[in-house]
Amino acid sequence: MDLQLLRDGFVSGFGTAVALIAAALILLLLAWLAATIARRVLGVPVGWPRSMVVGVFMILSFSAMSRYLYDAADLGSVDGSQLNVPAAVVLMFLVLAVAWVFAIGVAVLVGLEVAFPTGSLPKLTSFFSGWRARRQRAKRYTDVVRIAFKHGLGSQLRGLTRNARSADEEETALHLRLALNEAGVTFVKLGQMLSTRRDVLSEPYIRELSKLQTHAEPEPWSAIRPAIGKYLGRDLDEVFSWINPEPLASASVAQVHEGTLLSGQVVVLKVQRPSALRQVRRDMDIVLRMARWLDRTAPWARSLGINNLAQGFADSLREELNYRVELENMRSVAAALAESGIEDVLVPHAYEEFSGSRLLVMDKLDGLPISHAHHLLATMQPVQRHGVAEKLLKATLSQIVDTGVFHADLHPGNIFLRDDGGVGLLDFGSVGRLDPATRQSLGTLLYAVEKDDGVSATDALIELLDRPDELDERALERGVGQLLTRYRTGFGAHGSRSMFSVLLNLLVQHGFAVPPQIAAAFRALAALEGTLGQISPDFDVVAAARAEGKRIMGRQFKPGNLKDQLESRMLQLLPLLDRMPRRINKLTEDLEQGRFSMNVRMLADNRDRHFLDTLVQQVVVALLASAATLGAIVLIASDTGPMLTENVRMHAFFGYTLLFAGFVLSLRAVALVFRRHPESTNRDI
Repeated sequence: MDLQLLRDGFVSGFGTAVALIAAALILLLLAWLAATIARRVLGVPVGWPRSMVVGVFMILSFSAMSRYLYDAADLGSVDGSQLNVPAAVVLMFLVLAVAWVFAIGVAVLVGLEVAFPTGSLPKLTSFFSGWRARRQRAKRYTDVVRIAFKHGLGSQLRGLTRNARSADEEETALHLRLALNEAGVTFVKLGQMLSTRRDVLSEPYIRELSKLQTHAEPEPWSAIRPAIGKYLGRDLDEVFSWINPEPLASASVAQVHEGTLLSGQVVVLKVQRPSALRQVRRDMDIVLRMARWLDRTAPWARSLGINNLAQGFADSLREELNYRVELENMRSVAAALAESGIEDVLVPHAYEEFSGSRLLVMDKLDGLPISHAHHLLATMQPVQRHGVAEKLLKATLSQIVDTGVFHADLHPGNIFLRDDGGVGLLDFGSVGRLDPATRQSLGTLLYAVEKDDGVSATDALIELLDRPDELDERALERGVGQLLTRYRTGFGAHGSRSMFSVLLNLLVQHGFAVPPQIAAAFRALAALEGTLGQISPDFDVVAAARAEGKRIMGRQFKPGNLKDQLESRMLQLLPLLDRMPRRINKLTEDLEQGRFSMNVRMLADNRDRHFLDTLVQQVVVALLASAATLGAIVLIASDTGPMLTENVRMHAFFGYTLLFAGFVLSLRAVALVFRRHPESTNRDI
C-alpha cells in the first residue's frame, strides 16, 4: 500500500514537473514571438535580452488586461459563468486586449532604448564572469574619482572649454597637472601626450602639462634581477659579466641599469617594471571608458573628438610598452641618418638577440643628456654650442623632409651631448613616418618660408593638411604672410623658437584637422626649439631653418633628382596619355553628331540616399500616426453607431483599435529618431 502511494506520488510529481516545463517553454516561445514582432514593428536593432524580458512581461500581462476589458465593457457575469454578449464580441475584445498589451510592451522597449540604448550597458555574461577584474577596476575608479574631487576637478568635467577665462584656465590646469601626477603613470603619460597637442588644448594647459614627469622610486634589485632573467630567457651570467644593481635612471614604467657584455662591451639595459604592464592595461581601460562617458555627457569632449584622442593614446602607449617596436624604430632612424650622410648624430646600437618586448639592451652613450649637461655646456665656446644646435636642426629637418623617418620626441632628456662634442639620441618609443607626397609638401613649405612667399606657403599648407569645409583662404594667406614677416630676420634668443608653435596655433584657428603624422612632425620641431634654446640661447632657429630648407630643396632640384621625379610622373601619366587620343576623338564625334550629353546623379552617394530614405520614412510614419490618432479621437468621441455592449459603441471600439495603430506608429517614429548608426551599435542588451 505504501509502495503504491509512493508510486502515485512520484507519477503525480513527475507529471507536474513536465507540465511546468511545458508551460515555461510555451511562455518562452510566445515571448520570443512577441519580441520578434515588436522589433520588426519598431524597425530598430533592439537588443534581444531586453526584448525577451519585455515579451515575457507582455504574456504575463495579458490576463490582467483581459480581465480589465471584461469588467469595463460588461461582457458577462463576475464569475464568468454567463456572457452578456455573443462570443464573437468577446473574441473582438480579447484581440483588442492582445493589441494593447503589445502596445504597452513596445512602449516599454522604446523607453528603455531612449534611456539606455542597446549596447550602452554591459553584456549579461559580464555580470557572471570577470568579477575580480571588475572589483579591481571599481577600486581604481574610486581612486581616480577621489583624486579628481580632491583637486577640485569634479565640477570641471562638463565645463572644461577653450573659452573659459584665462585665470580660471590657469587654476584648472594647475589642479589637472597635480591630479594626473597623483593618479599614476598612465595618467601622467596621458598628460604628457596632451601637452604636445596645441591643436586641442589652450596655452595654460600646455604649459602646466609640460611640467609632468614620470620619475619614480626604483624597484629593488631583488625584484629587477629575476625580471631581467625572465625577459632574457636565460641566466644573466650567460650574457653579462656585470650589471650595476643601482639604476642610472628610474621612471614609472622602466628603469635603466648599466652592464657589461661577456665581450667587454659596455651597455645599458632598459628594463620594464614587472607590474607596469598590468597597471597600464588596467588604467588604459579606465581612460577609454572615461573617454566614452565624457563623449556622451560633455559637449567640450565631443568637440575635441575625445574618443579618437584616447584611442590614439592607447595605441601609442601599447607601442611604447613594446620594446621590439622601439628597437625597430632605432634601426629606422639610424638608417635615415646614414642615408642623409649625417655622421655626427649617433643612434646607439641595439642588441636584438638580447632584447625583447620588455627588455632592451643597447650600447651606452658617453656623455650627459642636455637636461643635465649645464656644466658641460658652460665649458664650451659659444661657437661650439652653436655648432651642436645647428647639427641637431640639420639632422631633424633632413630626417623629416629627405627620408621621412624622424625622432618625434626631441625633448632635452632624449638628446645626449657626447664627450667628443657629438650628439646622441635616446628613447625611440615615438617615431614619425611621412610618405613622399607629404615630404614634398613640407619641403615646398620650407622653401616658401625661405623665399618669404606667403601664397606658396599657404598652398603648401592646404596641400599638406585636411582642408576644412569653411576655410577662409584669404584670411589664412594673410595670417601666414604676417607670420613670415614677423620671423623674416629671426629674433635670436627673443622669440624665434616659438615659430613652429605659432604656426600650429594659426592652423588650428582656421579649423584645420592636423593628421597625426603631420602633428608628430610639428611636435618634433616644437620640442626641438626648446632643446636648442638650452644648448645655445642665441641660436636663431628661424634663420637656420630657412637656410637648411633652401639647402634641402636645392638638393631636390639637382638634375639627377629632377630626372627621377620626371620619370616617376611620366610613369603615372603614361596610361592616361595612351587613352587620351581615343577619348578626345570620341568627344569630338559626339559633339559633331549631337550625341554629347551629361549624366548627373544627385543621390549617387549611399549616405545621401540613406539620409533621404530615413527622413521620408520618419515623415510618413509621423503622418500616419497623426492621422490614425485624430481618426481614433473622432470615433471615440462620437455618440452614434450601434452598441456592441451595454456601454461600448461599435464606433468607440473601432476608435480604440485605430488608436492602437496610431500609438504604435508614434512609438516607431520616436524609435527612429533615437536610432543609432548600425556601425556603432552593439546588440547585446
